[in-house]
Amino acid sequence: MTSFPIPHNYADHVLVASPSNVVRQRVLESLRSPARRFEEASGGAEALSHLESGFWQVVFLDRRLPDLDAEELSQTVRQRYPGIEVVLLDSESEVEARAAEERRGAEMLPALSQVKDKDKKDENKNTNPDPREDKLLPPARATHSILGAPLPGMIGNSRIMQPVHHLARLLAPRNTTVLITGPTGCGKEIVARAIHQLSPRAARTFAVVNCAAIPETLLEAELFGYARGAFTGAMQSYAGRIQTAQGGTLFLDEIGEMPLSLQPKLLRFLEQKELQRLGSAEVVHVDARVISATNAHLLTLVREGKFREDLYYRLCAFPIEIPPLRDRSEDIAPLAAHFLAKFAAPLPAPELSATALQLLKAQPWAGNIRELQNVIERALILSEEQALIRPEHLLLADNSFCGSR
Repeated sequence: MTSFPIPHNYADHVLVASPSNVVRQRVLESLRSPARRFEEASGGAEALSHLESGFWQVVFLDRRLPDLDAEELSQTVRQRYPGIEVVLLDSESEVEARAAEERRGAEMLPALSQVKDKDKKDENKNTNPDPREDKLLPPARATHSILGAPLPGMIGNSRIMQPVHHLARLLAPRNTTVLITGPTGCGKEIVARAIHQLSPRAARTFAVVNCAAIPETLLEAELFGYARGAFTGAMQSYAGRIQTAQGGTLFLDEIGEMPLSLQPKLLRFLEQKELQRLGSAEVVHVDARVISATNAHLLTLVREGKFREDLYYRLCAFPIEIPPLRDRSEDIAPLAAHFLAKFAAPLPAPELSATALQLLKAQPWAGNIRELQNVIERALILSEEQALIRPEHLLLADNSFCGSR
């Protein structure tokens, strides 16, 4: 692999991804250097998150990553960050690693010697830096932007959203459980639908369950179904939303609102892919991929005893965080144009004036894209079919006009 020139003012940054703490510590101890920055990741998703947010020169990937295939991930890293050296590790399980820790020593990671030799060269190089190095390219992360077209149904391609597009496309062909987080109205369900549409399950059902919208007393029956006579009023059997997602995708929206009493049953389904309807002893196997979403901080709910920790980690095999609209100002213009065309149809859509657009970009957008949609719909009505949307047509969150009419 072609090496990437590293400016003398950048110390080596090393990322180690392994589910085994023993393996990670072995790597770190073997490469310990005061001039080197280390980061650890327990899985492939976490490793990708680190790669998106920093400068790295060497990445060690355990072949036994729990969530992503290490070979595929290594190819992805090499394609996106050609300046990063990727080292695949043949590790043992953590139990085996603990038992073998004393006898393995340095033999566990023979690739480390190559990195150590590089240390000596870099130390000599840094002692007498070449002034021409200031003209070298920065690390790969600085020049290699993330490639990823907008997802189906997504409008805008701001830089901050490109990791979301890329990770969703990376996830689509797999069966990995996904947790989508972000504030209300930012497009979590659209991302979930896009993952489904890009997956081999696209021709099957995308079943949606809003855990906050269904009363607690009915949610179990709605999810898992029930047999005829299971309770008063159960005149016929009902398959339930989970079973209707057979071969497809089950989307659990507002998962943080799921009652604590129902969480063990969901956990069992996630682990065994089996369920029992209320009032029935029959065990039904369901092949459904699960994507969940929440605007709550689930770890806070775990600490408060309102959400099971084991369920959290089962749902969060691969997290995707969607940024709020206030951090995506580049997307406001295409989103506004999309909503104008949608609400104006079949008539030609008016345009936004430059002043109106700047005003929209300056808003905090507490309601995110949903709030922007409402503002645009109101502006179209107030414009009375004029060809241009001006600031005085914008009725914002405080229900006040932005100018006199």
